[in-house]
Amino acid sequence: MRSRNPQKKILFAVQGEGRGHMTQSIAMSEIIRQAGMEVCAVLIGKSAQRQIPDFYYERINAPVTAYDSPNFITDVRMKAILKFPTIVKNLGLLPAFRKSLKLIDQQLKEHQPDLIINFYDPLIGLYYLFYKPTIPVVCVAHQYFYHHPEFRFPDRDLLSRISLKVFNKLTAYGSSKKLALSFYPFNNSEKHSIVVIPPLIREAVYRQKSTEGTYMLVYLVNCGYLEDIHAWHMNNPTIEMHCFSDRKSGTDVEQIHENLFYHALDDRKFLEMMGNCRGIVCTAGFETVCEALYLGKPVFTVPVEGQYEQFCNSRDAFKAGAGIYDKKFDITRFLNYLAADRNTSEKFRDWAKRSSEKTMEQILLLL
Repeated sequence: MRSRNPQKKILFAVQGEGRGHMTQSIAMSEIIRQAGMEVCAVLIGKSAQRQIPDFYYERINAPVTAYDSPNFITDVRMKAILKFPTIVKNLGLLPAFRKSLKLIDQQLKEHQPDLIINFYDPLIGLYYLFYKPTIPVVCVAHQYFYHHPEFRFPDRDLLSRISLKVFNKLTAYGSSKKLALSFYPFNNSEKHSIVVIPPLIREAVYRQKSTEGTYMLVYLVNCGYLEDIHAWHMNNPTIEMHCFSDRKSGTDVEQIHENLFYHALDDRKFLEMMGNCRGIVCTAGFETVCEALYLGKPVFTVPVEGQYEQFCNSRDAFKAGAGIYDKKFDITRFLNYLAADRNTSEKFRDWAKRSSEKTMEQILLLL
């Protein structure tokens, strides 16, 4: 689909927590360019806890500016999310966030985009609250699906539910519409300005061949969970496992034992190994599950402790037929599931292939 005006400029704002929002923005940049428009700049939120992986700067193909943005605080094990320390820590960083807002303002004045697409960064919401720009902004994330009136939360944790919704509203403050990424089709909600669209999947995923492999692929948003994988593997040393995480290491790959390998984050390497693995063990990030579903790979999700949205993701992924979930890395249970798994990815593929069409329909309405 071609744009009505090929000179339109789009600026991205991206939350740098995990790989999901980053890979979504890479997929969106491909859609934007195929439509004849320009991704003029990318603003990405960073924190001292995480480093923006090199692959993002290489794949996004646009000038990238990083700024301090709110992020989760984990426990000393680098596993669970600590809610109260997260609030306290981010309140203490308010002076840094004010500088970030000024940087955002400078970037917008410099690039003068026709549209901002925000991939769930809260500072864009704060920018619209305090600076009140006239540039239209569209917000993109799976989390907005939780505001759909027909969505049913999987438990009765009212406080977590309210906290998630409040944060979602902050990220989307001032937005013209919210594009809610979903595992499956759903009606739009005009009342809540929610448009349900398929997942944003990179072209590389569409091109990736899928074969039935023998090894297990692991992705962990918090590297502390590697000790859980290591403990299970010590009792099951014949199972070949390849683990990707944000673990800081001086090498691209480290062989821990004969059949256990730790890899640095690399989107192309991860995708290739996904296409040739037997199954995927991961924390419950939306994007990893979507890529696995498209390639027909069963998934075992374990939500990050204390991160309610991942708890919801794991149940929603189960509903979509992606695989199973648990509160701990009992990979033996997943191996038993693999023996009886039935591929349910065809309906998801049909839905995912409509992503470019449905996304551009909404973007063109704002230009």
